[in-house]
Amino acid sequence: MLDVAVIEDPAAAEASLDPIRARLLAALAQPASATMLAAQLGLPRQKINYHLHALERHGLITLVEQRRKGNVTERLMQATAASYVISPTALAAVQPDPARSPDGLSARWLLAVAARLVREVGELITAAANVGKPLATFTVDGHIRFASAAHRAAFAEELAGALTALVSKYHDETAAGGRDHRVIVAVHPDPTPASPAAGTSGATENTGPHQPGTETKER
Repeated sequence: MLDVAVIEDPAAAEASLDPIRARLLAALAQPASATMLAAQLGLPRQKINYHLHALERHGLITLVEQRRKGNVTERLMQATAASYVISPTALAAVQPDPARSPDGLSARWLLAVAARLVREVGELITAAANVGKPLATFTVDGHIRFASAAHRAAFAEELAGALTALVSKYHDETAAGGRDHRVIVAVHPDPTPASPAAGTSGATENTGPHQPGTETKER
């Protein structure tokens, strides 16, 4: 089972958004049969089977074991991932385009960039899995408490300057065999009711230098 799977197919996305099927995906973090799920969710087994077939058809669950119980064959199913993210690719005709109106101070542009990040990293994860190779990425996630809007603006200016210096130092347009990477840095208000104290860090994925209040992704 994967930690996270990216859903790119529109039909699979539609299947996953059905309330009953979403409950089944959550329940199938551990292998279970239709009979076990019917008892757990309080639904008829025939209805459970109907939704399981739909999830299996779209590759969201898989058969892990098949065993005989008297005259009945019991199929144990499990979700293919612990959690799922729906890629903007599933809504290709209306997915946001960061190139449409780039504005570093626009929350909507940040959302468009984040959507592109989900789409591109999802595609890279799928491609890497198909060839059995790891995908090299780097992520920093942190928290900062600004005393004022002026401090926030000064932080953004210094951060932009530091990033520009780093890009100038390591970017090599003429490097033979070099590989292009995308770097994203975002600062946004923390929507959680109780923010941690200033200077404390949130969760980080992959080890690397920690910068408060930034989210970076390298690929």
